[in-house]
Amino acid sequence: MNTLIVNAKIVNEGKVVESDVLIRNERIEKLGSHLSEKDATIIDAKGQHLLPGAIDDQVHFREPGLTHKGNIYTESRAAVAGGITSFMEMPNTVPPTFTQALLEEKYSIASRDSLANYSFYIGASNDNIEEVLKTDLKKVCGLKIFMGSSTGNLLVDDPIILEGFFSKFPGLIASHCEDEPTIRKNTEEFRKKYGEDIPIEYHPLIRSEEGCYKSSSFAVGLAKKHGTRLHILHISTAREVALFDNILPLEKKKVTAEACIHHLWFNDSDYARLGTKIKWNPAIKTKQDQQAILNAVLDNHIDVIATDHAPHTLEEKQNTYFRTPSGGPLVQHSVVAMLEFYHQGKISLERIVEKMSHNPAILFRIEDRGFIREGYFADIILADLNRRWAVEKKNILAKCGWSPFEEQTFQSQITHTFVSGRLAYENGNLNEGGRGKRLSFNR
Repeated sequence: MNTLIVNAKIVNEGKVVESDVLIRNERIEKLGSHLSEKDATIIDAKGQHLLPGAIDDQVHFREPGLTHKGNIYTESRAAVAGGITSFMEMPNTVPPTFTQALLEEKYSIASRDSLANYSFYIGASNDNIEEVLKTDLKKVCGLKIFMGSSTGNLLVDDPIILEGFFSKFPGLIASHCEDEPTIRKNTEEFRKKYGEDIPIEYHPLIRSEEGCYKSSSFAVGLAKKHGTRLHILHISTAREVALFDNILPLEKKKVTAEACIHHLWFNDSDYARLGTKIKWNPAIKTKQDQQAILNAVLDNHIDVIATDHAPHTLEEKQNTYFRTPSGGPLVQHSVVAMLEFYHQGKISLERIVEKMSHNPAILFRIEDRGFIREGYFADIILADLNRRWAVEKKNILAKCGWSPFEEQTFQSQITHTFVSGRLAYENGNLNEGGRGKRLSFNR
């Protein structure tokens, strides 16, 4: 399993440098010019860019219990084809991941089926704090709290219960922040006017800026009160940006934030064209919000770019407002979508790598991943920035078989993906002869 990549333009740690890379077994053994290795497979990457694989800190792969939508095997295939080498998956499966036993069952499935590296959040419920406190922080990415956009025991919005988690959990808390009373009030107002089939363009008014800000500001207040390590997911409004600092180095930040591809790519004008296909929670909002989120990525108020990949069947998405679930598939197209922004002059290659690879590794303290460094795991991708291709149903790998990017032509293409030193994807072909590894954390 020795590979020598030559003549690559490496994008890493704020620089673009032409270099060779020698991979021996799982790790990067050497970086430099004019490298040679007699027993290595040689890949000539002239004209291509070599990037650290993306680390997606928020996906929903639907296993167990919802595997008609997707599963760890199918969605990890899509992720690897899209240049994502590691993912962190959410607890809102069936049953929800509320216990250590259920958490380990997901790790067992991933060890058997996942083509990418993996970690799983344990979920917070209204009565499982003692179970959560058993979490091994060296082996588990964090605790997920749904402070909105959920039902039953997955919704945790009681201030007393939240105080318990924020004051006692010693690891990273990742939160979905939307204020449920605000959403319920807005929902009833629109239901009275439109009945059960509310036009989709009102989704961002139901799941409003006010609801997002009220919940996010409450979470930030709790984190500051208790010194909690808090990471707020999928920021969707300009107003929320002011809640976060842009201090450097990143290691000093206790409260961080994530932006998602759909909030960067779409705005409320796209509902007319795409309808419920772009129904997400939090909702895609205005063009001004979209621009503010990108600006916050650029000026370091927002630290990470992820997907919130959440596949549903096309039949499920082609329904009336209340019957249409929120979420959509994005892992196969997130890196090339950001590279499209690069072509448009909106962001640099170095900043894309920082937000999709370096920063997730730093924030979660992932061991030996997220950078192209000697001794680190060889989680790397090759991208051809001048190979145009169009998203079509026939090349979509997510199990649900559709994408909000259908008919979109991208100027860049992922040609190779290495996962822990193994060539897992090459020019449209997946190598399923190996599996990803469980992420470990330096905590």
